[in-house]
Amino acid sequence: MLFRIVKRNEVTVKENIIIRISSIILALLLVAAFISLLHLNPIDVYSSMIKGAFGSAYSTKETIIKAIPLIITALGISVAFKMQFWNIGGEGQIIMGAFLSSYFALKFPELNSFLLLSIMVLAGIIGGAIWAYIPALLKCKWGTNETIVTLMMNYIAFKFITYLQYGPWKDPKAQGFPKIPNFSENATLPDVFGIHVGWIIALILIVFMFVFMNHTKKGYEIAVLGESEKTALYAGINIKSTIIISMLLSGGLCGLAGMIQASAVSNTLSVQVSGGVGYTAIIVAWLSNLSAPLILVVSILFAALLEGGSFIQTAFGIPESAALILQSTILFFVLGSEFFIKYKVIKNNASELKEVA
Repeated sequence: MLFRIVKRNEVTVKENIIIRISSIILALLLVAAFISLLHLNPIDVYSSMIKGAFGSAYSTKETIIKAIPLIITALGISVAFKMQFWNIGGEGQIIMGAFLSSYFALKFPELNSFLLLSIMVLAGIIGGAIWAYIPALLKCKWGTNETIVTLMMNYIAFKFITYLQYGPWKDPKAQGFPKIPNFSENATLPDVFGIHVGWIIALILIVFMFVFMNHTKKGYEIAVLGESEKTALYAGINIKSTIIISMLLSGGLCGLAGMIQASAVSNTLSVQVSGGVGYTAIIVAWLSNLSAPLILVVSILFAALLEGGSFIQTAFGIPESAALILQSTILFFVLGSEFFIKYKVIKNNASELKEVA
């Protein structure tokens, strides 16, 4: 072999930044070549993506609205990932949080707005937490694979909402269209500065999760368990209890994101309520190195990429598939940079090759 992969002992902040910036530059260059094949000017396309994400008050609001569920769900997923419990079920937990909060929105629309919204928030957290508790319990009792269980539960949640949409909760006023009734005004989250109050909730949760993970006993126990189960046992940490508590928190945050999306964005419950946020948040959490402050930054940048990608479809007549190629290529390179942060490729010298021979 002319080259071999070696794990890095330590990466300085400067090296980390250089690797990440290099990956972004390479991605932009490759995407520029692809854009040129479409007979478009890459600079015009890139500038339009920025304009589409932040070029006006409306586009900026839309970018923030897209970032809110990403922030909250990524915070939830990061708790489980910190413990090395691979929670791939954010999508299902979002859906079940939206479902339970929607139950109260549809059954008690006449309640006082503050009371109803408070109940819906609590219900959303409980719905997501219950959906996360099931794989955590199975893991603790029978050592099941949490990746498979949480993933499969996404499909169960999706099909359950489909059943409600086509069956018991179908709106009789929708002229046969499979749609759940819209929420009343009392069940809709209010706006603050033109954006629903979810952005304030997201900022509060960022502070809360930063303090929880870095300055509390339970956050310390989660981190220790993630590093080594043997070390956690030696330190007297209750493994099962820590798994259950962290997954309740993880699922609860995802469920809260579902409540916010159903109330403030969709204004109803549907199979599209999660919009793939549960899967996208996994990438956000990973790129943020499971850090709450970084999750805020990465979520906004990711939302800007999505919003900018949508804008250039209209501005340049680019097909949706081409816009997705632009987005996915950039993400692929950024994710690939994680490999080079942890490992390096070195060239074998001639003497080593002779020894191998």
